[in-house]
Amino acid sequence: MTERVPSGEMRAVLFDDVGQPLRLASRPIPEPGPGQLLLRVQACGVCRTDLHLLDGEVTIAEKPRVLGHQIVGTVLSEGSGTAGGRVGEQVGVPWLGWTCGKCAYCTSGRENLCPLALFTGRDIDGGMAEYTVADERFCFPIPPGYPSEAAAPLLCAGLIGYRALKMCGEAHRLGLYGFGASAHILTQVARWEGRRVFAFTRSGDEAAQAFSLELGAEWAGGSEERPPEPLDAAIIFAPVGALVPIALDAVAPGGSVVCGGIYMSDIPSFPYSSLWEERVVRSVANLTRRDGEEMLALAPRVPVHTRVTTYPLEQAAAALQDLRMGRFTGAAVLVP
Repeated sequence: MTERVPSGEMRAVLFDDVGQPLRLASRPIPEPGPGQLLLRVQACGVCRTDLHLLDGEVTIAEKPRVLGHQIVGTVLSEGSGTAGGRVGEQVGVPWLGWTCGKCAYCTSGRENLCPLALFTGRDIDGGMAEYTVADERFCFPIPPGYPSEAAAPLLCAGLIGYRALKMCGEAHRLGLYGFGASAHILTQVARWEGRRVFAFTRSGDEAAQAFSLELGAEWAGGSEERPPEPLDAAIIFAPVGALVPIALDAVAPGGSVVCGGIYMSDIPSFPYSSLWEERVVRSVANLTRRDGEEMLALAPRVPVHTRVTTYPLEQAAAALQDLRMGRFTGAAVLVP
């Protein structure tokens, strides 16, 4: 049965400025503009990028802003110019929220690099609210069988991890530095593809190491440890630049080190010998709609099972602090 389109006020978590606490406030329920869908938010994943926004490492130009860019919601209404027929559909909204569709990047399959791109929860209001609007082009159908809170981490942790994995080519021995939301999804995908996974965690994080082994990693250790054999590729999810030379020294000749975050602390200098023998360092920037379509089609085939810790909307700040301190394994999800 189609839900009634709401009017009036909604609850939303607002970011006012760096150094100020998040606040729960009432705001008017938004109306969908041209090309947009109105969503009732069912779940919104909490991401390390949200911490970078809070800390000012990634800037927000216009404030206050509703954070949150791993949104799962039900379509309640459609703005003018949409394709139509999506009311009642369960959809997911990722970090990349709008692109111009006309520039050289957009027209060559690289819309993730669009210089005019807008990002969910940074440039446009996100999903830490009871309702939100989103560009229809960036609303992906959620695969059947995924409850909203289980699907939410797929929208960023899953998609960015998937894009990073594609950049590793045919690498068989895969190292994952930082075993959080992305790595716990990617381990399942990599094992399903027949790759071997080596997990690197914060030193002494026995819970994360045990979790990685449970998911199929064959070795787990601290981030500064050497793996038992050279890696073919490594993906760095932790925002720690010092891990780049460490990972370079862990990969075999011809290997790749992929930096999977939107922000990373400065990379210290390292000897040319660490890069020599055709090793490669590269970054991942955002995602494309093709990444979203491929990953969400792949997830039920694996199948990917997400481990989530849920929080009510009013505990958004607590969820982010728990993420910062590493107090859970898997992913955190707000459930309005």
